[in-house]
Order: sequence, then C-alpha cells, then structure tokens
Amino acid sequence: MLALPLLREPVSRAMPLHNNVETLVGRTRGALGIELASSVSELERLRPDYERLHRIANNGFPFALHDWHVTWWKHFASRGRRVVDALRIYVVRDRAQRAVGIVPFVETDRHFGPLVVRTLALLGPDPYISELRGPLIEPGYEDDVARLLRARLSADARWDWILWTGLNERFARALDDGNRMQWAEPTLDYELDLPSTWEAFRGGLKRNIRESLRHCYNSLKRDGYEFEFEVASKPVDVSRAVEQFLALHSMRAEMTGGIPHRDRFDTPKSKEFLRDIALRLSARGVTRVFLLKIRGQVVAARMGFVVGRSLYLYFSGYDAAWRKYSVMTTVVAEAIRYGIDQKLSRVSLSVGTDVSKTRWGARPVAWAEGVECRASIRSQIAHAAYQRASVWREKRAPALTTMLDLLPKRGW
Repeated sequence: MLALPLLREPVSRAMPLHNNVETLVGRTRGALGIELASSVSELERLRPDYERLHRIANNGFPFALHDWHVTWWKHFASRGRRVVDALRIYVVRDRAQRAVGIVPFVETDRHFGPLVVRTLALLGPDPYISELRGPLIEPGYEDDVARLLRARLSADARWDWILWTGLNERFARALDDGNRMQWAEPTLDYELDLPSTWEAFRGGLKRNIRESLRHCYNSLKRDGYEFEFEVASKPVDVSRAVEQFLALHSMRAEMTGGIPHRDRFDTPKSKEFLRDIALRLSARGVTRVFLLKIRGQVVAARMGFVVGRSLYLYFSGYDAAWRKYSVMTTVVAEAIRYGIDQKLSRVSLSVGTDVSKTRWGARPVAWAEGVECRASIRSQIAHAAYQRASVWREKRAPALTTMLDLLPKRGW
C-alpha cells in the first residue's frame, strides 16, 4: 500500500522553485519529489531537465521542446482583464535530483464578473499550432509520476477542470485511478519507420502510392519541367523560407474544391510565433523548411523539425497553379528521402487521420485525451456551460453572437 505524505496548502505563484517540494516513496523507484515552476525564470532554468528527458523518452515532437514552451509563452500567454494565464509546471525528481517527469500546465483564470473559473491544460493550448501537447516522462516512471501528481492536484482546491492531452497508455491508466476522467477519442499520430535506403522504402509501398509517385515525377517531365528540392536549415535560409511557406500556406487555404485546409497562421501573433520558433530552433539544428522549386519559383513548401533521430512534418502549402502535378506529394516524398539520407529512424506525418498520411503505410500511434472535472457542483455547472458555449461559438449561431462575445475568450 502506497503511503502519501500530508500535502501543504497551495503556494503562491511567486514562490521559488525548490521551496515547493513534496515527496513520495515510489513502489520501485525510491524517493521522488515534486516541484512547481511558476515563472519564466524558473522555466528557463529547466532547459537541462527538458533536454535530458527528451533524449531518454525518445520524444520526437517539437512541441515538447524547451524552446517551444518558452516561445509559446512569450507569444500566446494571455494577460488580459478577463483571461489570465499562469505557468504551472510540475517537475518530479529522484533522490539524485534528476528530473524523471515534467508535466507543464498553463493555468487559465476566466473572469465572469465576480465568478472566476480556473482551468489547467498542457502547455500549448492554441488554435492547432501545437499539434500534440503532453508531459515528458522517463520510461518506467509513469506510475509514480502519475501517483505523485494526482496527490498534488487532489490537494489543490483551486482548479475547476483539467484538459489532459498527449498521454501514453500507461500514464493515462495510472492517472485515472478513480475513473474520474471523461475520455475522448485519442489523437492519432502517423509514423513511418525508415529503412536504410530510398529504394527499400519505395519498394515497400502499396501499388497506388507507387503509381502516384510515378505520376508526380513523370507529369512534370512530360510537360518540360524540372524541379529543384531545397532544404533550408541555416538561420539566414530559414528566415526567407518561412516567408515563402506562409505565403503558400495561405494560398492553399484559399483554394476551393477538394479537402478544405484552414490557414493556421492567419493572425499576426501566430505568424510572429512561427518566425520566432523557426529561427530559435534553426540555431539548434532543428528547423527544416522543405521547398520545391520549378524554374526558380517556389511552388510548394512544408515545415519540418528534426528532433533527435526523428523528423516531424508540420504544416504545408502550395500554389494552386501546380496542383495537377501533385507537387505536395513530391515534397513529402523528397522529405522522406531526406530523412533516409540523414540516417534518421522515423518520420512523423503529423496528427490527424486522412489519406495523405495513411497512403504511405504509416502506423498510427494513439495519445489519450480527456477532461477531468472537479466533483463540486460549481465546477460541474461551469464546465457544462463552457462546453455548451463552445459548441454555440463553433456553430456561430447568429442569435447568440452578442452573448458569446461577452464570454471571456482568448485573443488568438
């Protein structure tokens, strides 16, 4: 039977990192302690811990990188009158003070007159820019980190609900020890395990995608076009390439017919974030912008990030004038070939199920998502009302526009 110590009252956000420590005797891992980082300076000091856990967990997502979190907070944290964000990053350490878990939350207060609703969400709750948000946990420590975090959160009476995302199965199961979660459909990430050669990869594809690739390359040649494939990775090249990507991404969103694609960078804030994070990560050798050129003109682009031995393919864009040549398929193929040439172990085709991912024979990796609402009547009513308002806002019901505009919301 696991014995948990009596937890102290919640501390103020200004309390220094190492003064806010609780301990747990793990079942198999010895003594563990939990700390709360609640300021940007404390987040900055966690860089070595982030980097160690990224390596150990073999996490190939850019969204869990220390730079991503620092940059996200800089651009997206809300400090308005009615919506206020705060950092709440829990760090679990072993007896040797090594971080074995980082669970980074954004705490959001929404002010409805005298009523304040407080929620927690994994860092990066933005409009689809951080595609997968989750904790960083050393393999084998999932149960103990979940148990210690559960005790800490249960002792804090200030939050109304928590949005959990990006959880692996073991951590999710340990976290939901009392069936308190409302689980949603998991988020699926599609990954390709790379062989040693392009020929081996291409030979393992299904016939339809092999035919599609032949069409991509042959149709250009048939019409007298040669393409160039460029990979921007140095800061000076990335700066230029990001602007080309943004223009093509916007053009793709404006296309009619086919599958609609929203412009994810349609606000000044989101554009500045992308420019900032792309440059910051290019200085660390992470950013890649894949560009397809025809007669010197960039006609298709896709953002990518090399994290460890993984390549994550982010958003894309292309010129509709070149749609019949399937230029976006060519970019993906060349990006995969690049990953093979660089001796990477896998390529993530990003989250979401659609034929542009499944056609490559990628394997789906499931990440659990759920909402945990406090059992109090106040929190239950607030959560139900917020869910209903979110549905109304999504449907843009004209009769409700005035009322919904009064609700506290972010200024994305």
